[in-house]
Amino acid sequence: MGMARQSSQPRMVPVGLQCRRRHAAGRYGPAAAAPAPQRSPGRTGRQGELRNLRRMTTDIESRRLRINGLLVVNKPPLLSSMGVISRVRGRSRGVRTGHAGTLDPLATGVLVVGLGRATKQLESMMGLSKRYHTTIDLSCTTPSYDLELDPVPVDVASRPSRNDIRTVLDSMIGTCLQAPPAFSAIKVDGKRAYAGARRNQHDDLPPRPVTVHALDIARFEWPRVDIEIHCGKGFYVRALARDLGRALECGGVCTAIHRRAVGPYTEDRAMAFDAIPDPLEQEHLLPVPENHAETHQEP
Repeated sequence: MGMARQSSQPRMVPVGLQCRRRHAAGRYGPAAAAPAPQRSPGRTGRQGELRNLRRMTTDIESRRLRINGLLVVNKPPLLSSMGVISRVRGRSRGVRTGHAGTLDPLATGVLVVGLGRATKQLESMMGLSKRYHTTIDLSCTTPSYDLELDPVPVDVASRPSRNDIRTVLDSMIGTCLQAPPAFSAIKVDGKRAYAGARRNQHDDLPPRPVTVHALDIARFEWPRVDIEIHCGKGFYVRALARDLGRALECGGVCTAIHRRAVGPYTEDRAMAFDAIPDPLEQEHLLPVPENHAETHQEP
């Protein structure tokens, strides 16, 4: 018998056998190292998280103790005084914040804001004299005595003169009784008066004593009169419009109210609302004077 001839074709290995060989090689032979199992944070990880939390809390408390002073803001229209406080508190990262006398939402001008330990001085600062500029329309009226509600025209039998207006304003100089408008933030039975006013309860509140240092006519052209006001605590500019109109037997609505100053804090020292820094730092604040007595003096 002759010798068997060897085939030149490569030997074919069944697919199933190839898979078993590869599996065995990966199982018993050299193979890539398996990834190390991930460890749970455990006690050490939780302790690290607690340390970071305590560190963050300490930083916040340190910042709150470090920021103390006054920020004079030029409040824009259509923004409440608490809207300003909310912006300042947010940009100071939660520092205690308050103000030294509210402004109507439609009013503009100086709002003195206290931060940190300066908030303890705000109550005494509310007694500081204030300066306003207002424009009053004598041809119409509204329940709020401003343009929060639609104005209603008033029939005026005889238009007052500049001298007539001057005479009425002179009678208001000094200490007098003034009834706050129903649309005000004064609390009645634990609720803000404006809440009842918006439910059509428009009765003015009981009168209270206020002090007026000066009332000057800046401009008069029927039906509008511009008045510069220097007054004490608790004076309502909108009530001035109401009382002036009643005395002249015509309307009285404030179409603009701008606060020029609160004591020594004038509008030229005020920061625009949109310019409040973020973050708000100590270097942006004014110091709190120890004595405000000098700002109570009349001009």
